[in-house]
Amino acid sequence: MEVLGLDHVQLAAPPGCEQEARAFFGRLLGLAEIEKPEPLRARGGAWFAVGAQQLHVGVDAGFTPALKAHAALRVAAGELPVLADRLVEAGVPVRWDDALEGVQRFYTEDPWGNRIEIIADG
Repeated sequence: MEVLGLDHVQLAAPPGCEQEARAFFGRLLGLAEIEKPEPLRARGGAWFAVGAQQLHVGVDAGFTPALKAHAALRVAAGELPVLADRLVEAGVPVRWDDALEGVQRFYTEDPWGNRIEIIADG
């Protein structure tokens, strides 16, 4: 058996999260929304394309934000400060992290407090 790659990452969110998910992941981060398959639509949430992979925002009635576990999204090196500025202007927290030598990255939060890492390519 061989694992071929990562298909998707799912982040939990509270019921009624869809509009905020589209605003944050779609408009603010620029991810294209993917239409959920018909049998799963009634569950709520939203799916987004991240390159060849996907990010799923799934509804959890007992939602608690993930403060340590996180998705890490990679952007072009020149886009990292641009995205950080866009997030700050939207009132979203940005915490730069220089713990890894030669790696540019920051942490932010989705609208429900889940940790998100944004890391620069190259």
